[in-house]
Amino acid sequence: MRYGLRAICLLSLAAVVGSFGLQSAAHAQDNIMGQIQFIPANNAIKTSGVWVDGQYVGYVGELSGRHRLRLLPGTHDVVVRQAGYADFNKKAVIEPGLILDITVNPDKDTRFIYPETKSSSLVTLNVQPARAAVFLDDNFVGHVDEYDGFERGMLVVPGKHRIKIALPGFKTMETEVELLPRQKFTLKTSLMPGSIDDADPLIRTDASRGMAPGSEVARSAK
Repeated sequence: MRYGLRAICLLSLAAVVGSFGLQSAAHAQDNIMGQIQFIPANNAIKTSGVWVDGQYVGYVGELSGRHRLRLLPGTHDVVVRQAGYADFNKKAVIEPGLILDITVNPDKDTRFIYPETKSSSLVTLNVQPARAAVFLDDNFVGHVDEYDGFERGMLVVPGKHRIKIALPGFKTMETEVELLPRQKFTLKTSLMPGSIDDADPLIRTDASRGMAPGSEVARSAK
């Protein structure tokens, strides 16, 4: 019986030591890494995509609070993209253990044209992971979760379009659709796991620079 109690005590001590070790490692990382806290100028900006040093890392709304973006100290190129807005570019100087506040207030993109509601097609997405980036004709238009659910979708001018769903760590899904006026189209799939090397160039480089002239897309009412 004493041996049993001793074993339990030793296991308990090991658990405490392990927990302390994890906490110490986390504390050490906090002292090394810096963080970025994005402050969106309005609610629309919360859905904007974020690229750091040419790599897509997520959207503004998810990179907040305890999920703030952690980066190694130094200077990083930060780009925030949103349909209807010009790219927001920022040189971020990250200091060890400190939080850098970045207010995201991009200018409106005068080239952006909202499609006619009465004649537009409606595209909805039922895709996993829900945080994956969505590209329409190689233009970033948001993340999957924005376009999934009742009365949620993407209003698109009728015609032929290319849709890409991409996220680092997964294989990119790409398809072409031919949409009729007022047609409702639902895309349902799950991204296949893959290497970071499988990431589409649109989320690995700085190739995507806002909406191309004359591009038309909008979110439906939510």
